[in-house]
Amino acid sequence: MDQVWAVLGASGFIGSALTASLGRAGITVRQVKAPRLSARSTDAAGLLAEAAALTDQAMDLAGALAGADVVINAAGLATPSGADSPELRGANALLPVLVADAADTAGVRRFVHLSSAAVQGHRPCLDESSSVEPFSAYSRSKALGEQALSARVPGHCSVITIRATSVQGPARDTTAKLVRIAASPLASVAGRGDSPSPVSSVDALTSFVLLAGAQPEPVPALVLQPWEGATAAGVLEAAGGRQPFRLPVWFCRGSLKAGYAVSALLGERLHGPLRRVEMMWFGQRQEPGWAEATGNVPTPHVEEVLREARRQRG
Repeated sequence: MDQVWAVLGASGFIGSALTASLGRAGITVRQVKAPRLSARSTDAAGLLAEAAALTDQAMDLAGALAGADVVINAAGLATPSGADSPELRGANALLPVLVADAADTAGVRRFVHLSSAAVQGHRPCLDESSSVEPFSAYSRSKALGEQALSARVPGHCSVITIRATSVQGPARDTTAKLVRIAASPLASVAGRGDSPSPVSSVDALTSFVLLAGAQPEPVPALVLQPWEGATAAGVLEAAGGRQPFRLPVWFCRGSLKAGYAVSALLGERLHGPLRRVEMMWFGQRQEPGWAEATGNVPTPHVEEVLREARRQRG
């Protein structure tokens, strides 16, 4: 029997790539429109109560998901520099809970929610623990979504949260900005630039989602997108076609410390851009997790994707 996977957020950057990958794999894709939600709560218990009150939306969503084998939530607001709002919390924190409840009601086998490694913020090493250190309104909303899903009473549907890392694709505005910076005199790294970078490809992420969603065996409730082997300098070389400047580590750390202090006085207005500079200079390590332990690591495509983005820019 043909597999049917429902995708919320199918028109977005990751959702459209997932839809294409599922089609190539011979899986029937059902595109489901995500309801627009607004959340007042800033804690998991409050979000669960709000979700329980959305009975009409939950029933409509369950009807749309009926007959699906797997549901993927790729919907949300990707606004790393945006301010906190009920709409941001509704899209990134309340929606995953509502979809999980609806998937349970519809008898879906597995629900895959796409979160972000940004929830772990400035931690020196990304991992699959529940420990989070969000640093912005966006990362706090994604962390809240993870916490609310974890606090749900488990149902029959297997719920998996995948923390996507810094996902790039030739058609993404974020990637175009990275290419422009990498080709400019601003391209620089701290020290030798050989520190691991979590910059990844949309190709590898979609492959990983398919692997996790199709697994016949149980999958942990929280998994991290595997590292694609990129380094801080390697990312800039692939994206810009030139070697970046090597800056003293002490200078980079001092500049970031001063920048974050100023940003805090401005209501975190500069946290997003500063975080991007921090990632460019220092990257971020990743602990091997479920993917590495079970042999479910997709083929790396990150340098290929960055070179293609550079070629398209001309």
